[in-house]
Amino acid sequence: VQLQASGGGLVQAEGSLRLSCAASGRSFSRNTMGWFRQAPGKEREFVAAIKGSGDSTFYADSVKGRFTISRDNAKNTMYLQMNSLKAEDTAVYYCAAKTSSTLYVGTYDYWGQGTLVTVSS
Repeated sequence: VQLQASGGGLVQAEGSLRLSCAASGRSFSRNTMGWFRQAPGKEREFVAAIKGSGDSTFYADSVKGRFTISRDNAKNTMYLQMNSLKAEDTAVYYCAAKTSSTLYVGTYDYWGQGTLVTVSS
């Protein structure tokens, strides 16, 4: 099982980026997936999560209203649309997947390698 995150890069403040997370090795269409990030010198933090059906989502307060998580189960891929980016959004972004369908609780069992997002002010 592999999760491959991509789409990171350098963007100016107030700009946008879309991250992708392609899963291979098994289908996650029934499982919750999420995005996390880790800024330099800080601990990894939760960003957003989405249930397998795609009809339920959950966001950290710091990104609510600016980021949108979505998924395309036919492509076994999850996305994170990031708008109105701020310097404090600079981090390595990781995608992850659970083996369960719970949104708010439970651990993430699979992790991608991360993609760097740098926002210049």
